[in-house]
Amino acid sequence: MTIFKVMTWNVENLFHVGSEFGPKTQEEYTQKLKSLADVILNLDPHVLAVQEIGDLEAFEELVARLEGRYPHTRVSVFPDPRGIRVAFLSKLEIEKHEEVVDFPEGSLFKVLGQVTEDSVTEINRMGRGSLCILVRPEQDISIHLINAHLKSKLLTFPSTTNRPRFAPKDENERARVAGLALLRRTAEAVALRVKANELLENNAKQGVILLGDMNDVPSAATTQILQGPSGSEIGTRGFHQPDKGDDARLFNLAPLISQERRYSRIYQNNKELIDHIFVSQELLRGQPRKLPKVDSHIDIMDALPSTSNDPNMRRGKLGSDHAPITAIFDL
Repeated sequence: MTIFKVMTWNVENLFHVGSEFGPKTQEEYTQKLKSLADVILNLDPHVLAVQEIGDLEAFEELVARLEGRYPHTRVSVFPDPRGIRVAFLSKLEIEKHEEVVDFPEGSLFKVLGQVTEDSVTEINRMGRGSLCILVRPEQDISIHLINAHLKSKLLTFPSTTNRPRFAPKDENERARVAGLALLRRTAEAVALRVKANELLENNAKQGVILLGDMNDVPSAATTQILQGPSGSEIGTRGFHQPDKGDDARLFNLAPLISQERRYSRIYQNNKELIDHIFVSQELLRGQPRKLPKVDSHIDIMDALPSTSNDPNMRRGKLGSDHAPITAIFDL
C-alpha cells in the first residue's frame, strides 16, 4: 500500500518585511513564517502546491523552517505585476517541470484586458504562470501535478498613479472591469484544460492532479471548464460506473469534504470553496472507485478570518486567509 498526500494552500502575500505588501515589522514577518511552517509540518503532505509566493528570499526562509522535509522545490518564473507566483514543495524528486503561461493553440488564445481608463489591450497569457511537475510515488506510478492561481475576483481599476485603485469611479467602470476580469479567468481556465487534455492523452500509467486557488466555487462556469465532460462526477449515481468520458475527466474532490467544512475562504462573512483539487481516474483506482480522504483545514489556525475588498486589511497578519486543502490517496 502506498499513501500519497497532496495539499494546496494560498499562503497569502508571502513577502519579506519592508515590502509594499509584506509585514511592517520583523516580528510580524517572523511570526508569519512560523505560523505557515507550523501548519505545513503538522499536515505533512508529500507534495505541497502553494500560491501567493512573493519574495523568493521569503520562500527560501519558509522552506528552511521545514526541518529538511522538502528538499525538492520549484518556483514559477512568471509572477503577476504584484510579484506573487505559485510554487511546489516536494518530498519526492521532481523528475520534470514545465512553466504553463501562454494561452496555447486550441484555447482562447487572446482576450481583452484594460490598460488605462481609456484603452484596452489583447492578452494572450496568464496573469500568473502555472507550474507543472512530475513525481513518482512508486516505481510504476507517476503523477503530473499542475499548480494554478487563476485571476482574482478582486477588481483592480486603472490608475493614474503607481498605486492600484480598488474602488470604481462609477457603475459602468465596475461592470466593464468585472467583465474583463471574468474573460481573463475564463481564458486561463481554458488554457489549463487544454494542458490537462495533453497530459490525459495515452496516460494509462500517469495520473493528473490539477490543484490551486481557482478563485471561484465548484458550480462556477470556470470551475466546470476544468472538470471536463459532465455526467459521472463524485456524488452522482454514475460515478462508480466507468463510461467513455472518464478518460477526459478531472474529478473535483470538493464533494468529499464534509458539508460543514466545505469552504476555504470567508469573503465578507460568506463561506466559499475557491481552492480545489481535481484528479484523473488513475488516482481513483478500484471498482467501486477508491476515494481519497479530503479535508479543508478551516480550524488549523483557529478561526478562518473574513476578508474584504481591501487587500491591505490583513497586511502583517499571521497565517493565511485561505484554509489548506489536503487529499490522501491509497495508491
